[in-house]
Amino acid sequence: MDGVRSADGLTGDRAIAADPEALPGAIGALGSLHAAQRHLIRAIPAMRAATGGGTPLERQQRDMELPHVIDAEGAEAATLRARQVPGIPEPVIRAFLDGTQRSEVVGWCGALPLVYGSAGAVVRERVDRRLVTWDRPLVRQRIYAPLAYAPRAELEAALGAMLEDTTRPAADGSIVPPHPTLLLERATLAVSRDRELLEIELAERWCATRAEPIMIDGGIGSSERVAQSAHAVGVVKSHRTLYADGPALDTVLALQRGERSSVIRIAPRGRSEVLSWYLRLRDTAGHDALWGLVRVEMCVAGSTSVTNRADERSRWLLAERTPLAAPDPRWDRMAYGIRSAEEFLRATAS
Repeated sequence: MDGVRSADGLTGDRAIAADPEALPGAIGALGSLHAAQRHLIRAIPAMRAATGGGTPLERQQRDMELPHVIDAEGAEAATLRARQVPGIPEPVIRAFLDGTQRSEVVGWCGALPLVYGSAGAVVRERVDRRLVTWDRPLVRQRIYAPLAYAPRAELEAALGAMLEDTTRPAADGSIVPPHPTLLLERATLAVSRDRELLEIELAERWCATRAEPIMIDGGIGSSERVAQSAHAVGVVKSHRTLYADGPALDTVLALQRGERSSVIRIAPRGRSEVLSWYLRLRDTAGHDALWGLVRVEMCVAGSTSVTNRADERSRWLLAERTPLAAPDPRWDRMAYGIRSAEEFLRATAS
């Protein structure tokens, strides 16, 4: 079932943006940072309201992960090599899935931060050369609080199911210490998990009901159903982790426009195994070695050879180099359909 479609920039999009309560998972009275703040001040008089400039926590913590390289097993050749993608780029991809998140401190109970987090995901489908919203966007807004230390009873009474504990015990029973910075990091990670769950829900729904290719921003291994779907193509734009070392890394970084690496197998901890390769979308002249470089993921099983499937999907992605996703600073690696999804979600959150 295709569900509801609304044209980009027309009444459907604006109606959703103007009425947050119409979105699945919206909080209603707490549908914005300021509404949540007013509600919490009334419910918990001892809370100190945040009065900062509203810088998202994601921006403050963006580069916490140290860059690193990992050697990977070859799935197409024993030695990783550069390969020219044969044939003419084919605009076959039908839909684009992406999610966004934003976390901000709403206030403090003593030194303990309370974080307002909003996560969303949407699929934008190509219909008659236009991008429209497939099915319905998913949005989730919550307050993330360290309930091991904060006033649990008051927060639960004020927020109910809209409250998320960021200090749940680990498998060994230990609890994160009440360091304010650490608690903020835990809250941001919790918002990331919620965003990923929304993305998975939409990706699984598409793969279960549609038989056309969908580009997913990021990896596909977080869902076994999606990782096993022949219709899902994951595109990773960031390279904090590079799945190549030594001469293999040299090969990846030296890829020319329209070239791909040979295919490797990857299975990050807690994720399903997928096949992956690097693809150079644009000429690197005047830019660094990561310019226009993406890592592609697809399912392991297939009806044709690994080489044929990797070449086919690479042609699909090369066809998405235009129109440009500018002015987004990541336009060299971003498809316009993914930018459309992000812009839609920003509009619904405004």
